[in-house]
Amino acid sequence: MFPSTGVRRHGRARVCAASVLLVLFCLLPLQASADEIRQGVLQLRWGDAEPGRASRPPQLEVWLDAGPRQRYRLDVDQARRAAGDLYALANRRVAVSYATRPDGRTGRAAMLIDAIVPADRLSARAQTRGVDGRATLSLPLQGNTRWITLMCKFGDIDTEQKPLSFFQSQYGNAPGQLGHFWSEVSYGNIDLAGSDAYGWYTLPKPRSSYVELVGGKLKVDLSLLFTDCTVQADPDVDFDGIHGVNLMFNDELDGYAWGGGACATLDGVYVCPRSTWNPPWSFSHLASMAHEMGHGYGLPHSNNSDGDGDTFDNPWDLMSDAWRMANSDATYGLLPKHLSMFQRQRLGWVTEARTLTLPAEDVGTHEIVLDAASLHDAAGVQLLVLPLPAQPDPFATVVYTVEARRRTGSYESRLAGDAVIIHRVNDYGIAYSMDADVPPADHASNEGSMLKPGERLTLPEGQHWVEVVEETANGFIVRVGPRLRVMSSPLPPLVNPVGSGMKSRRSVVAPHIRPRSD
Repeated sequence: MFPSTGVRRHGRARVCAASVLLVLFCLLPLQASADEIRQGVLQLRWGDAEPGRASRPPQLEVWLDAGPRQRYRLDVDQARRAAGDLYALANRRVAVSYATRPDGRTGRAAMLIDAIVPADRLSARAQTRGVDGRATLSLPLQGNTRWITLMCKFGDIDTEQKPLSFFQSQYGNAPGQLGHFWSEVSYGNIDLAGSDAYGWYTLPKPRSSYVELVGGKLKVDLSLLFTDCTVQADPDVDFDGIHGVNLMFNDELDGYAWGGGACATLDGVYVCPRSTWNPPWSFSHLASMAHEMGHGYGLPHSNNSDGDGDTFDNPWDLMSDAWRMANSDATYGLLPKHLSMFQRQRLGWVTEARTLTLPAEDVGTHEIVLDAASLHDAAGVQLLVLPLPAQPDPFATVVYTVEARRRTGSYESRLAGDAVIIHRVNDYGIAYSMDADVPPADHASNEGSMLKPGERLTLPEGQHWVEVVEETANGFIVRVGPRLRVMSSPLPPLVNPVGSGMKSRRSVVAPHIRPRSD
């Protein structure tokens, strides 16, 4: 059953003494004692508009579910600042601390979110700070993640776009099906064994009862849809031990497909599974389904670096542009592309053996064999991490990630090219693809977003440069060096500029770094 969710008003020191699970909370600056603390399950819900509807920006809702009929909507900006990495806490039990402070927008005293910290049992494999200097709250996602699909018809709409067999087959393990995709993209860390579909069920209300006009725009009641749909299916479905619920509806919702989490009483127990809400245009394409399931797993959107309001313009990550440059299937529509390496690392799918971090203070010049992200049994590095100097706020440390992408397989063969892709991770855990073009392109399928043999990109802060030396059978060889430093004495050989004709002393940090040959 759902645990006790009492509200406490004892201040931060009492919370710190109560549980070592809140150690990060205790380390935050004591700017004010907590006036109120609530515990519950943190729910993040992302809304994604149908492609081509540029006037509909992506949506994000943040909720704290403290039990039956105890739900609190949280301010998104406050929640981001208070949690540090809000996305790592999705679908987890948390403590939310409130403090009375002047509201920056109104100047009046208001109860603002002071901190959000995990209150669940941390895995022994979870770290509080990564090797790149950023704080990390993510828990590894491994093993069976069984999903249940429920098909529900609005009470006044009788259309059934797809038969039950279609939804059941989506979970298959053949290339182009969800079971195969999630096993491949996770390097075998998760599976969808036991996933199944049920329906169609008829909802007790017409479509109009689930949407309302808010600020001149339609808004769907996701929680009511989840409750009503699962109630109809409950006599037929064994919800015990499920990881997530994919809801399919036979008409438009509010212009969006949604992914995240929901809570309801299933089989007599109040639980909070991962959840998606899909109108017909979403469930007709496996790419959209996988994108919403990614939100269910707690993954945020990625972006490119053009600075506009469109987050769906990075084709190197399923969690950005899932639609363009995607393979297609006659049955399942557009197929999903892989996740970026940063998103895979979030979920604990990139081992230490496949990750190489060069500290910000490293002044060596290194050549690194970088295997393609698509390789399941890679022997070398697949994720190169270049952090900037650590910040007092560990969540504010900026990190660059470097990965190799190849046009291959069932999901990646229509990528823009074979190239090294660099992301800048900032903004409380959002990855932005880098672009050498000025100004950056509207869509990161341009040549400036792809680093190819003979090309070099100097990171904007100048901390490092990255150069692609050559292509290999499994990826690329990249060279990474430090910025040039102006000194009163001659530069040491360690930082000789590349191409000077002088031999540079190598800094060997791992066996996959090969000798240079200037």
